[in-house]
Amino acid sequence: MLNKPEAYWNNDLFADKSKYKIFGSDGRIMVWRKKNEEVNLKNIVGTVKYGGGGVLVWVCMSASGIGNLVFFDGIMSHALYLNILKDNLKLSAQNLGLGNNFFYHDNDTMHTALNVRLMCLYKCPQNLKTPPQSPDLNPIEHIWRELKVRVRYHDIETKRELKTVMMKEWMNIDAEITKKTSEIYSQTLKSCCGS
Repeated sequence: MLNKPEAYWNNDLFADKSKYKIFGSDGRIMVWRKKNEEVNLKNIVGTVKYGGGGVLVWVCMSASGIGNLVFFDGIMSHALYLNILKDNLKLSAQNLGLGNNFFYHDNDTMHTALNVRLMCLYKCPQNLKTPPQSPDLNPIEHIWRELKVRVRYHDIETKRELKTVMMKEWMNIDAEITKKTSEIYSQTLKSCCGS
């Protein structure tokens, strides 16, 4: 795949899932500061006990634009993932003008379950293979960041508000952004995996 031209990636569908919290982050936030500035307001991030809640979401995208955004509850099992793919993969590909092209998702255990692999083999036989424990090279990571930045501009207090804002901002992501993201994919592959 390293020698494929940038245009090769224009017909691929990339998918991923993520968690969005109403307040704060799931992980540590690093702050660069000078000595004795630890209590300056610019270096403090407010928190809420128990995180305030959040939503889980699955999305897909290609160079030609964004696909469906699907909210789900609880831990995503391979059965739930299979249902999301059945309901959204083909529809998103059709809406984006894609045929039976390549499909990319990472090596999460739900993606490698037998029933998911068989469905992918049947529905999109050109499923991109990635080695186990590979770095997350999915270009959708750039779209996640774009969505998170847009969502953080809103004052959100409930899960319902978060879902509404996420859907609105997802629909406002321009195809130029997804096109640029897909164009740099081959460069990313070469820099991470190339010789």
